[in-house]
Amino acid sequence: MSQDTNQETSGHPYIVSARKYRPDSFSALLGQDNIVQTLKNSIVRGQLAHAYLFCGPRGVGKTSAARIFARTINCANPTADMEPCGECESCVSFREGRSYCIHELDAASNNSVDDIKTLIDQVNIPPQVGRYSVYIVDEVHMLSQAAFNAFLKTLEEPPAHAIFILATTEKHKILPTILSRCQTYDFNRIGAADMVKNLRSIASREGVTIDDESLHVIAMKADGAMRDALTIFDQTVAFCGTQVRYEDVLKNLNVLDYEHCFRLVEDFLSGDYQKALLKFDEVLSKGFNALHFVAALSSHLRDLLVARSGALDALLELPESLKKKYRDQASRCTLPFLYEALSITTQCEAGYRASVNPRLHIELALMRLSFLSGGVPAAKPAQAVPAAKEPAPAAPVPAEAPRPKPAPAASEKPAAVPEVPASAVAEKPAAAPEALEPTSPAEPAAPARTRRRAPRAASALSIASIDAPSSEASAAREDSRSDKLPSDEEILAAWNALPAEYASRPRLSGSLSSAKVEINESDGVKVLTFFVVNLSQQQWIQERLLMELEGRMQSRLSSSRLKLLVEVTPVEEVEKTSLTQREKAQALIEKNAEIMNLVKDLGLDT
Repeated sequence: MSQDTNQETSGHPYIVSARKYRPDSFSALLGQDNIVQTLKNSIVRGQLAHAYLFCGPRGVGKTSAARIFARTINCANPTADMEPCGECESCVSFREGRSYCIHELDAASNNSVDDIKTLIDQVNIPPQVGRYSVYIVDEVHMLSQAAFNAFLKTLEEPPAHAIFILATTEKHKILPTILSRCQTYDFNRIGAADMVKNLRSIASREGVTIDDESLHVIAMKADGAMRDALTIFDQTVAFCGTQVRYEDVLKNLNVLDYEHCFRLVEDFLSGDYQKALLKFDEVLSKGFNALHFVAALSSHLRDLLVARSGALDALLELPESLKKKYRDQASRCTLPFLYEALSITTQCEAGYRASVNPRLHIELALMRLSFLSGGVPAAKPAQAVPAAKEPAPAAPVPAEAPRPKPAPAASEKPAAVPEVPASAVAEKPAAAPEALEPTSPAEPAAPARTRRRAPRAASALSIASIDAPSSEASAAREDSRSDKLPSDEEILAAWNALPAEYASRPRLSGSLSSAKVEINESDGVKVLTFFVVNLSQQQWIQERLLMELEGRMQSRLSSSRLKLLVEVTPVEEVEKTSLTQREKAQALIEKNAEIMNLVKDLGLDT
């Protein structure tokens, strides 16, 4: 407040940082070293083109570079490093806004044929000061088709004193005939490190105290655009004053703190899905977008994956203090964990908009992430049950048959707890009980489980009360599977027995029994591909049932070297079904020559 008051009383109006610190020399341009060097070399050698096209994202210095280039080629006394001197008549007149040799045209508001004709008439006038008349056309993609066509001839053969510099953010909208007449320079997004360095320098000149973490948040929010970064910097200073704190920056810009993602990954590693769900609820209560939350989590997991390898350190655009935290946490994560976690979060992002219940969709992903650590077998819900109960996995026995075995022994009560599929809730909340629990009312084990679960609340958080099996038990189940490669005959036998396990769900059982299958071998693993009728069935099975089917097949074969894939039957292989009476009659005629002859003899309409 005092700073603004001082400016007003001193007669100097406030100027936003994006204008105040706009680059005025080639050395001040950030992240465009190759373009700067090329332009300088063309000036030194006197090899100036008559038309240039500067294209790239917003706020990266296209128009600024055009102005600096125009000033330099008209400067009477350029420096040895090919920078404008700032003291000659051409430089002074441009700085004071009265230059007669550097002209700017906004094509967004002057995009008609008449505007271009006026520009063409002006091109024929030689410069009053300097050697070249430079015409900077900003947002050139906004010109109309007719204006582009009117501009073609002049752009191809302008007077010797005329140079055109076209700037655009949408190169694909420029006509090929225009592109072929220009030297094209593609500007890059500015890296976070360069932006942080520049912002730190500006903050020092403005007397603003701000830490590197806050500057990095601003740089990431700007997404490679220096102008956006300066605008966000002004907004942050307006909110926080000259003493900028990291917490205030997060609050003002409404971005998620890195600590949220760090704590979530710690919960995933410990298998504590209760805390993960509560943290997600806390994020939503603060007004954050749920999809942005998942995107931030995906970005965090990607950075952890990069941080595991020193060779990829250049891909980690973070301040050194954060890099250390990422390396520490990455050292506790295995590569399979990070890979599977990234797969889950990206699938969650892809299916978010199509989900009927978006919040449950994300909560399900968080629970699956928590189960990746091995505390609860979420990814393959049915995998542990047959492996622990069935002595002969390859026999085609329905899943309900071996279930009564542990029920009579009261001492085996703790072993029955894993049968209450906490993982099934994470993988398939509605269908898991139907697929995994016995359907016979006379079975004694079902009432015992019902009584034990009855007092629990019917919500997503009720899963917290289910005891997870120990890591030793999970390891024992994994060890029970051999590494032998099953034969095609064994795989087909196990697959043909699989529909019987879903006898209580006739539609699913029928789909599995009628599905066409193919068996291939890839990298020492057998791959069974089964085909369904349409894309909806494929998506449903992939999201809710594929891992369960794979777990049951692996258990029956006592081998983990089997993978399942589901594909849609090709259109040409799907038998056409006759629906109307006319279609049925046509099909009958085509199959029976005698009926076709009868139709022809009677002169009937086919």
